[in-house]
Amino acid sequence: MKTMLRFAVPMILGNLLQQCYNIADTLIVGKFLGAEALAAVGSAFSLMTFLTSILLGLAMGSGTVFSIRFGQKNTHALRKVILASFTLLGAITVILNVLIFIGIDWVIWALRTPANLVEMMREYLLVIFAGMVGIFLYNFFASLLRSLGNSVIPLVFLAVSACINIGLDLWFVAGLNLGVAGAAKATVISQYVSGIGIAVYTKIKFPGLLKKDEIGGLFLLYGLYRAIGKPGMPVILTIVSLGTRVALSYTLSAIPAFDVAGIWWSVPIGWLLADVLGVAYYFVNRKKLAI
Repeated sequence: MKTMLRFAVPMILGNLLQQCYNIADTLIVGKFLGAEALAAVGSAFSLMTFLTSILLGLAMGSGTVFSIRFGQKNTHALRKVILASFTLLGAITVILNVLIFIGIDWVIWALRTPANLVEMMREYLLVIFAGMVGIFLYNFFASLLRSLGNSVIPLVFLAVSACINIGLDLWFVAGLNLGVAGAAKATVISQYVSGIGIAVYTKIKFPGLLKKDEIGGLFLLYGLYRAIGKPGMPVILTIVSLGTRVALSYTLSAIPAFDVAGIWWSVPIGWLLADVLGVAYYFVNRKKLAI
């Protein structure tokens, strides 16, 4: 019982903290931006909760498999399911993002948004959905850490994210008068801080679990698209991979916390983005592809 409580209490506190996170957003927007802004954010929140629940459910399901493999002490199998799950959830995140941005006007209509809130809600949604990758990263690595028996670290990163969100909300909304877009930017920034932070922590703490033949997956995609008569896709994927590496090498190495390690981080990130793009393109266009 003692062990179970020690594991469960941080998860319970995380759920409560998540509610406080949302309440704080609502209070700040309602106080400084008025009833219409609050209505726009509230309407968008229901959709965001729905999409987040998809990623959360998939991450929790993956965590079940992770815990089984970890309990079996089968590190090789655990690495395989981590890679498979990460690729699946990453691809779904990208697809959801693309669909939302393409169908933003339909989404607003489907939510029966009043005419006077349409522009404000569009402005909010276009920013807030840019944070879905951060949500994916946090939930994936939080589930992985919990499956390994650590429920405290996910709570720590969530607490940091909530504090950053509240602070930035007050600054962007009350201080800089950025409106609902400011509230959305505060949320997105805090989501990426928690998502990238917990991913880096997991990589450092459990380096053996995240080792793989990179992201090999990219060369597999090259072969697939050449075989089905889409030779332009390997070129695009190479440009994305190399372009990301070059850009991130300059960006990350200039940050003192990364320094030269930022150059090495840019390599797997470039591979990952190219892989996600290649897989997403396949799922979106699979009916048209001659397979």
